[in-house]
This record gives sequence, structure tokens and C-alpha cells, in this order.
Amino acid sequence: MASPLILINFKSYREGAGNNAGQIGSAAEIVMQESGVTIGVAPQFTELHPFCRHYEIPVYAQHIDPVEGAFTGRIPAFTVRAAGCTGALINHSERRLSIADIEATVAAAKFHHLESVVCTNNVAVSAAAASFAPTYIAVEPPELIGSGISVAKADPEIIKGTVDAVQRINPDVKVLCGAGIQSGECVKTAVSLGADGVLLASSVVKAKDPEAVLRDLVSLL
Repeated sequence: MASPLILINFKSYREGAGNNAGQIGSAAEIVMQESGVTIGVAPQFTELHPFCRHYEIPVYAQHIDPVEGAFTGRIPAFTVRAAGCTGALINHSERRLSIADIEATVAAAKFHHLESVVCTNNVAVSAAAASFAPTYIAVEPPELIGSGISVAKADPEIIKGTVDAVQRINPDVKVLCGAGIQSGECVKTAVSLGADGVLLASSVVKAKDPEAVLRDLVSLL
């Protein structure tokens, strides 16, 4: 997958469901094709199969579980792969896991040929997660998530520090940053600090015109 990656998490927002989800998917596909910048989406679970079937964009599950069998209510990694997904988010700040569970979930993703995007909240946790060799580490200071204050402006050192720490542990692991990302300037700053892309949610999902926001996000790359 080409770098940088712009990954849109639909969370459980009403604006990211049903027809609204389709509008975001269409916008992502259009802007990705026009710009050459990879735009991935993490829609709600009920949207995974239709998204994988109808859009030529990378699709990520918002969570997976390293289980099979009698585990009611879980999301086995193999079902996400069978739906056609590219990968999955792991340990998002709204779906925290223990270190042991992160390790097991990354292993399950690898076994089922899924990319893994492990979300972290600081440099130390990023370094620990990098030892499991996920595809991406996505560092997001929790106090900035949904705040409208960009991590690229408020805490650039956490981006640079995470990139440096992850590179020391495993140079094959890529780094995304998130929390408050909302403009092309934010994305440009993150990439200039060594990030391989960004993870964002509300600035696209809740936008009146998601396509316009996406065009702005890729405009300085």
C-alpha cells in the first residue's frame, strides 16, 4: 500500500451509517483515484461486506478478536478477512485491550492476512506495541481525540517521539497519528515529522461535504 495513508474511522456515529456511510465511501474512492493518496475507511461492522464489495478502497474493521468457536458477540479475525477487509484497528482508545490481548490480536491478524493498526496513547506504549510487529502504530493522545485541536499542532513531539521509538524497535512498522486531524496542513505536518499517514474520524464523518474535506486533507501531499 502506498504511503501516506489517510484512514477514516466511522466509529458509531449516526452520520457514518446507512446512506451517509455510502456517501463517505464514494467520496473516499473519488479522491483516492484523483489524488493517488491511499484513503482507507473503518466503517461500522454492518457495513464491512458491502463496502468491500462496492468500493475500490482499503476497508478496515474497527476491532477484531483473536477467537474462534463459542464466543458469542465477538468479532473473529477470520470473519473480517472473509468479508474482504484489508485490515483492522486494534486497541482504539474507545476499545482498549491489555498488552497481552494486543499481542494475541496482532498475531491473529497476521495469521488471517490482515493488516493491523494498533492504536496507542503515548511513546512508551507505541514502543511496546511495535515489538509485536503490527503493520501500523497509530498514536493518538486521548485528550485531543474529538477536541478539534490537532495533535500535529498541539503535540508534535509525540509524533516525532513515536516515529523514533518505533523505528528503533522495528523499522518495518509504519506510524500514523491521530486526534484532531482536520486539514491538509495537519496531514502535511504529520508527514513532515515522519508519520506515514493519519487516522481521523469526526472531521470527515460529520462533515456536510466529506468529499471537500478529503480534497483538503490530500491537497498538500
